[in-house]
This record gives sequence, structure tokens and C-alpha cells, in this order.
Amino acid sequence: MKSETTLTNLTAAQEKVNRVLALQQITPKDIEDFNMAERQYLGEIINETLPQAKGNERDDFITKIEQIVPADTNDKIWEHNHFVIGNAITSLVRKYGCMPPKTLIAEETGLSRRTIRKHIEGYKTHPEFRRELEQFKYMGTKVLSSVFNLASSGDVKAARLYFEMVGAINKQRPNMVITEQNNNIQVNNNLFSPENLKQLSPEQLKQIEGIIMENSGG
Repeated sequence: MKSETTLTNLTAAQEKVNRVLALQQITPKDIEDFNMAERQYLGEIINETLPQAKGNERDDFITKIEQIVPADTNDKIWEHNHFVIGNAITSLVRKYGCMPPKTLIAEETGLSRRTIRKHIEGYKTHPEFRRELEQFKYMGTKVLSSVFNLASSGDVKAARLYFEMVGAINKQRPNMVITEQNNNIQVNNNLFSPENLKQLSPEQLKQIEGIIMENSGG
């Protein structure tokens, strides 16, 4: 008896969800009388349908559900589009040696030309893009550490780059205190070769950095 009741409830939920999915666009009012089980079933259908939809069919489905899905779901859709469009452009440029048309990008990604055009035109203003930039800034210290390790090993170009990255020198200043002479680097009146830099400790490099910052007004 219990299983029959469960089956009846499931059938009723399916019919209810299917009626809503038949709408051109679903609004919060359309599902306000849904119970928890019906909402869960609707979510399952959405999660199954979205990855399989392609091109204009995918656009239409996203338009249908955009008012009832959580904000983070829309963010995930944007992230997916951004990722696959970027990968497709990279792959196609390597293959053809030029910037690909949107038609080729659409074929490569399964997205519509409309979605690709909209994404490329508006990605800079999207909050997720600004968050992505913050991720790159977050990784800046790791890059700086790598440059510092190269500088400590005697790489003159890495040493120069390191001092520029930490603001110890300014390329725009006419009285720059660091110059390159062949493979050597000059700090004020002191000349350092790659061999000299290899022998310097991290503390000594920090002292050099402090001298440069003092002389450059940093």
C-alpha cells in the first residue's frame, strides 16, 4: 500500500513538473505551490537536461529556467561558457593560425553563435570575470617566489625582473640605479656577476633591494 502511494505521488510530481517545463519561461510564481519533493525532482530534470542541450536549444532552456535557479547556477553556466570558449579559441588558433569565426567556435563548444557573441562582448563586466582576475592576483606571490629563486641562482634578468616586481626600480625614472652590463648587474657602484648573485643569501638580496628602494625613492 505504501509503495502504491509513493508511486502515485511520484507520478503526480512528474506530471506537475512536466506542465511547468512546457512553459516558455518559468517564473517563481509557477512553482510557488511545489513541495520539497517536487522542487527536488524539478532540479534533477534541470541538471540532467542542461549538460545535454546544445546550441539554440540550450539557450532556450536557460531562458526558460533562469528565473527559478539559484544565482550560483547562473554563475556556473557563465564559468562553463567562459572556459569552453577560451579553450576553443586557443585550439582553433593553433590549428588554423588565425582568430576563428564564431561559427567554428560554436561547432567546437556546442554553444550557439548568439551565446558566444554575447559572452565575448560582455565578459569584462561580469562579476565572475573580476573574481577570475583576483585569482591571478592571488597567484602573484607564487610567481614572485619563482623569480626570486632564479635570481638567487645567479640569473641576472630574473634579478632585474624581481626588483621591478617589488617596486625597487622604476623603468620610467631617468636616474635608474640598476643597469645591465653584459651578464652583470650594477647596483649603484657595485657590480654583480651571475656568480656573485649565486653566492648571495636571501637576506643579502633583501639588503640590496632596500638600497635600491632608498635610492629610487620607493
